[in-house]
Amino acid sequence: MATIKEVAKHTGLSSTTVSRVINNHPYVDEAKRKKVLEAMEELGYVPNSSARRLRGQRTNTIAVIISRIVNPFFSHLVDAMEKLAAEQGYQLILCDSRLEKKREIRHLELLKTKQVDGIILASIQNDWKDIEPYTRYGPILSCNEYDSKASMPMVVCDQKYGGYLGTRHLIERGHTKIAYAGGADRIELTRDRFTGFEQAMKEAGLAIREDYLFTSYYGIDDGKNIFHRMYALEEKPTAIFAGGDEVAAGVIKEAKRFHCRVPDDLAVIGYDNQPIADLIDPGITTIDQPMKLMGTRAMEMMMDMITHNRRTMYQKEVLPLQLVVRQST
Repeated sequence: MATIKEVAKHTGLSSTTVSRVINNHPYVDEAKRKKVLEAMEELGYVPNSSARRLRGQRTNTIAVIISRIVNPFFSHLVDAMEKLAAEQGYQLILCDSRLEKKREIRHLELLKTKQVDGIILASIQNDWKDIEPYTRYGPILSCNEYDSKASMPMVVCDQKYGGYLGTRHLIERGHTKIAYAGGADRIELTRDRFTGFEQAMKEAGLAIREDYLFTSYYGIDDGKNIFHRMYALEEKPTAIFAGGDEVAAGVIKEAKRFHCRVPDDLAVIGYDNQPIADLIDPGITTIDQPMKLMGTRAMEMMMDMITHNRRTMYQKEVLPLQLVVRQST
């Protein structure tokens, strides 16, 4: 771990100047302040209060970064993590990025300042080049979302297969006019899921229509909005692959309100197999993601990394997906 003297030597400035920057002294030249801050970042310098914690006991705290706290998927994922963590004497801090890169970076700072022992990324907003520097301060792993370019442990599902499996099911039901709804295109998980959709459509010789594609949709209200957009089209789709069970539920709820029969007039398939998929009428056909297993395995890997001080251990674990058929298709 770098010291003030090492930062001073690196910058060519005095230790007094470096100390003033660290303590936010008002009378420091901005050029010097910038030089010191850049050196601190490059050398991995941590202020004394945090450094003492780094040399001392662990915090026994793990941060989990999610993207939408209102998404029930994360509730089940984090619940599985918390149960195992509590058994082993750890507590969790839940951090919501709200799909914002800057918020995610602020949460990653918890590791740098040693307020947590490790971070689990259940969603990823930033590129690996922006996340990787934080691995010098402790273990980071991804769970659910992922970046194939990243050298960090991952607990994931085969999203290409999930997209393919759901689309093939609709095709086998005789549908040729299939709409697709997904999350943000910049998320690799979303892109892979759409690749599976494309593969199934291509194998069946079916065209993918631009007016049948809906991106950056997540919740029930989004599903309602999609229904209206679809049914404003002159040539309406007969089926939709929704990017999640919430979106699927929104589509079904609005379809019923406008006397569109599901699945006779419109077949709907969701994703995740959240409890809502079995509670709504008709029940939602969906792709089951093993949320509890995913959360448990991520926590097991994180605790192992903390216990054995493994910051750069790389392991990719792919968990199984399966189709759950209900009445919506």
